[in-house]
Formats: sequence, structure tokens, C-alpha cells
Amino acid sequence: MDEKTLARDELIGLHVKIKECTDPGWKGKTGVIVDETKNTFTIETEDKYKIIAKKTAVFEFNYHGEKITLDGSKIMYRPEDRIKKIR
Repeated sequence: MDEKTLARDELIGLHVKIKECTDPGWKGKTGVIVDETKNTFTIETEDKYKIIAKKTAVFEFNYHGEKITLDGSKIMYRPEDRIKKIR
């Protein structure tokens, strides 16, 4: 698996960890993606829902048993458009 395969797939439901973020309070947080827009992810962490801007963070996804890291600025598309635009 690679970054492009992950970026073209459905991200809702995947476990994610924030590797880097412009807001240091987010670094190291983990959770499950429950919603996605063009610019944000909604992540369920510790029974709370938090919204994080994609462009501010580097995410580590647990994808089919592998850990894949993606810069959020590279996936700033609506979910339905991301599948078509990432090559």
C-alpha cells in the first residue's frame, strides 16, 4: 500500500494519529475519523468529537494493518473529488 492508494480510498472509519500539527495541543492525539469535508476531518477522540483542519497537520493512518503518513494539505479535496483528482 502507498500514499496514493490511501488518498483515493474512503478515510471515514479509519484510525488516525496526528503526527505533526501547527497547534501543539493536537500532536499525538488519536481517534477515528467520523466525518470529512474539503478542509477538515471530524475525529472521535475519547468520546468527544473534534474538528481539525487538514492543512495544519500530518496524519498517520492505520490502513489495512499498515501505518501510512500523509500531509493533510495533499488531500484537501471534497471526499468525492479526492478519488478522481489524486494521481
